[in-house]
Amino acid sequence: MLRQVCCSGFQPFRQRLLPWLQSTALSRSRATDRVQSSAIRHVRSWSNIPFITVPLSRTHGKSFAHRSELKHAKRIVVKLGSAVVTRGDECGLALGRLASIVEQVSVLQNQGREMMLVTSGAVAFGKQRLRHEILLSQSVRQALHSGQNQLKEMAIPVLEARACAAAGQSGLMALYEAMFTQYSICAAQILVTNLDFHDEQKRRNLNGTLHELLRMNIVPIVNTNDAVVPPAEPNSDLQGVISVKDNDSLAARLAVEMKTDLLIVLSDVEGLFDSPPGSDDAKLIDIFYPGDQQSVTFGTKSRVGMGGMEAKVKAALWALQGGTSVVIANGTHPKVSGHVITDIVEGKKVGTFFSEVKPAGPTVEQQGEMARSGGRMLATLEPEQRAEIIHHLADLLTDQREEILLANKKDLEEAEGRLAAPLLKRLSLSTSKLNSLAIGLRQIAASSQDSVGRVLRRTRIAKNLELEQVTVPIGVLLVIFESRPDCLPQVAALAIASGNGLLLKGGKEATHSNRILHLLAQEALSIHGVKEAIQLVNTREEVEDLCRLDKMIDLIIPRGSSQLVRDIQKAAKGIPVMGHSEGICHMYVDSEASVDKVTRLVRDSKCEYPAACNALETLLIHRDLLRTPLFDQIIDMLRVEQVKIHAGPKFASYLTFSPSEVKSLRTEYGDLELCIEVVDSVQEAIDHIHKYGSSHTDVIVTENEKTAEFFLQHVDSACVFWNASTRFSDGYRFGLGAEVGISTSRIHARGPVGLEGLLTTKWLLRGQDHVVSDFSEHGNLKYLHENLPVPQRNTN
Repeated sequence: MLRQVCCSGFQPFRQRLLPWLQSTALSRSRATDRVQSSAIRHVRSWSNIPFITVPLSRTHGKSFAHRSELKHAKRIVVKLGSAVVTRGDECGLALGRLASIVEQVSVLQNQGREMMLVTSGAVAFGKQRLRHEILLSQSVRQALHSGQNQLKEMAIPVLEARACAAAGQSGLMALYEAMFTQYSICAAQILVTNLDFHDEQKRRNLNGTLHELLRMNIVPIVNTNDAVVPPAEPNSDLQGVISVKDNDSLAARLAVEMKTDLLIVLSDVEGLFDSPPGSDDAKLIDIFYPGDQQSVTFGTKSRVGMGGMEAKVKAALWALQGGTSVVIANGTHPKVSGHVITDIVEGKKVGTFFSEVKPAGPTVEQQGEMARSGGRMLATLEPEQRAEIIHHLADLLTDQREEILLANKKDLEEAEGRLAAPLLKRLSLSTSKLNSLAIGLRQIAASSQDSVGRVLRRTRIAKNLELEQVTVPIGVLLVIFESRPDCLPQVAALAIASGNGLLLKGGKEATHSNRILHLLAQEALSIHGVKEAIQLVNTREEVEDLCRLDKMIDLIIPRGSSQLVRDIQKAAKGIPVMGHSEGICHMYVDSEASVDKVTRLVRDSKCEYPAACNALETLLIHRDLLRTPLFDQIIDMLRVEQVKIHAGPKFASYLTFSPSEVKSLRTEYGDLELCIEVVDSVQEAIDHIHKYGSSHTDVIVTENEKTAEFFLQHVDSACVFWNASTRFSDGYRFGLGAEVGISTSRIHARGPVGLEGLLTTKWLLRGQDHVVSDFSEHGNLKYLHENLPVPQRNTN
């Protein structure tokens, strides 16, 4: 079935709807009348989710094995717990939260899915209504008896739950009708009890009713009939069939009876934890497998409702056994409740996913923990031991050359026809590349002798109280890279030298190459027992999900396209990202430039490796050079190299027949394409670079030293060169051995980031029973703050 939905903003509708619902939802007839007229005004003023086309077809049988498959779910049950539906005071409904949930359900329904709701809330809504009636009744009686307008404090009696449910059901349904009508969706109410599932005829009737409603594109809203339901009997499950004791068991029973693909259980916690949420060691379980119950300690039940997490897990496992996938997630958190349901269906890492298929290797969370502990062990090794590991890895790159190139050949064959030529070039490995990698790794090994634990500052605070600032590893690095398998050993060597744990996430186009290079890195690490310090993430985790592991990852370093970097910067929550989103490099050819130097520099910067982030993208030419032999030589050379020229607005105005005018002066081509623009002075060139550049690498070509120094001092980029190719902006060429990337950030590290950029500092204070009170006005000690000599760094 193929359905399409076009959606727009929901927030204005919500702002109009909620005040109206608060005043009218208690009256079903009034709410219905208002909705009929309101629906005409608000039809298809839906959500902020864009135009979507979703092909859905699935034969119900086994549950989904991985989160990424959830996007294929066609029939979905969403269970709303009492804590999700009700306000914090347990008297009345959380209207804003409900409106957001209805929006998401409506969007999925209009994609062609079959949505069903199992909802709590009737008791809370009825309690609000009955309290209002009791207060009104008591105030009238008191006024009649006292003859006064002032009311005394009135006590509200304890309200019986079944009476509250009877009073709240109609108002709750009116509320849902009002909300769903805004999306041109009809909803239908179904009340059931446990006895309805034990009676075969009633089960068939219920099944037939639900199927007919779904066929007519109606959203069934199911609830236990709490007005008549008897108290749940303990241990009443019979013959492997779950008994309907609460809405958790009802949702599971309904999901299996209706052969649904997915059951989403929304509660007031993020998912299933291995111990009660809020306890010191509690960890959210990403994927839960049957048989893992022994590893979980359950806490108390929710503040409202009948079931706790133990009941939810029992219901989820029963549904999973029946072929329905289950996710338990938080439906109350204000930052996620507005998209939690759609995120789950899109396969994002939200809540706890129940699966019957255990992965062959460790989860990414387990890999993060291994990288953390392995990195700490790595940092305690002697510098010579870390250098020995890197030397061994360099030897393996050359000794195992044939195996590496064979794996790379498989990647190239599989990528043929799927990747553009620049990406294929990045993917390719060669003997010369491996030899260069080995040389670079040996440089890193040499520079690592005095990296971790190096003293940067020493201060005598007072007598026998000395302070040191020393270098330490950052912690656990997540490096995400596309296409370039040669990135893996470079980054691995830098992580080893700096004592950092490392998580690597490579592109699937380099799977075979990355696998063998990672095995070689672990083989090198094994010589000192720190094999687990470097982990290659091979699971189906999306990059966005990895960027949420803020408790495991200390720094994210993206290596790839500008789009990849932007996506990671957007997705990272609470984790710093080191890198650059674009490499828009400029070269300014001054009026006093050397004829012999210009063409060589332009050719090397643009044509040597046009896919690199440090390749030239915009050539700025001084106006006085137009129609000169120098200008003609530049154009002739670009033509020979088959570089496509895009004319900037000012350059185009000088030409009768100009090349295609540039669409944007802020473009990273990554290919044999170049923008040429004309400027009147070095200051105009600097202004252009600041306006359209990316603060990566910018060059001036001139023989005038004063002009060059002015350019070097005033251009605010990570790398600024005089009479040198932009391609020198590289960790290996800088003598860093290798780099994890080029950063255009203004804090911590900037430019090519090598070993130094992967270190931070900590303070060490050594005293003898020193206390701050001794340095007070009436104390007997005074601060000295004397600078002490720092041990000389070993530069050999």
